[in-house]
Amino acid sequence: MGLRKPLFLVLCGDGINCERETASAFVHAGGDAHIMHINDILAAPEKLAAYDGLAVPGGFSFGDELGSGQIMALKIRHKLGEAFSRFVEKQKPVIGICNGFQVLVKLGLLPFPDARERLCALAPNAHGGFIDRWVTLAPQAGSRCIWTAGIENALRLPARHGEGRIVFADGQADALHKKLQDSGQIPFCYETDINGSYARIAALCDPTGHVLGLMPHPEAFMHAECAPNAREEQPGDGFIIFDNIIRHLQGQEKSLEKRIA
Repeated sequence: MGLRKPLFLVLCGDGINCERETASAFVHAGGDAHIMHINDILAAPEKLAAYDGLAVPGGFSFGDELGSGQIMALKIRHKLGEAFSRFVEKQKPVIGICNGFQVLVKLGLLPFPDARERLCALAPNAHGGFIDRWVTLAPQAGSRCIWTAGIENALRLPARHGEGRIVFADGQADALHKKLQDSGQIPFCYETDINGSYARIAALCDPTGHVLGLMPHPEAFMHAECAPNAREEQPGDGFIIFDNIIRHLQGQEKSLEKRIA
């Protein structure tokens, strides 16, 4: 008998537009996924407990009214409430991609869930425009993130966002950045500056390493054919992240590494 496939809840609806790619990524990596409209899970929070993990995909949730990810974050906080808190307390893995990253930050789940005030935000890109390009991510030594465990080589992923610049509370940037580094909460930085993000930060995890937020889209590069000038038959770089989490939940060894072309 094979290992049980971990089951992930992938949110959809009201402006989210990457749910199918995200669900497919979990399945391709050996897991399983259910796509559920945000209103359906908000109406029955008890359903959340049945899942091994949660994904908040990219898009423009609620049209980015009141700011990117703000309304989605408010709905999760006030309508999922205790069910969501219990889910996180059990250290079930959570991933927020692009707009989903913005949701997790607005929720206060990243980077410091115990902070009394919001110390971090995802602001408009420094150049004022929307980014739609391939970027290279450099894994950071000492990261505690379970989604990226064992990744030592650079990954190439597509990025597409207008508000992906990491900023910190006034006068606290250097201290907060050092705190994140010391606690292993920065899984990836951009190899080059693409949006003005502080210290080129591209992703953050919570202090437990189970909650990951990142701006580039790993679900959009699961297959080599999706890359420009693809020359290899091995999986795309995004596969490593999803394969990692499935292996972690199944108690297997770390994911096989691969090199970008």
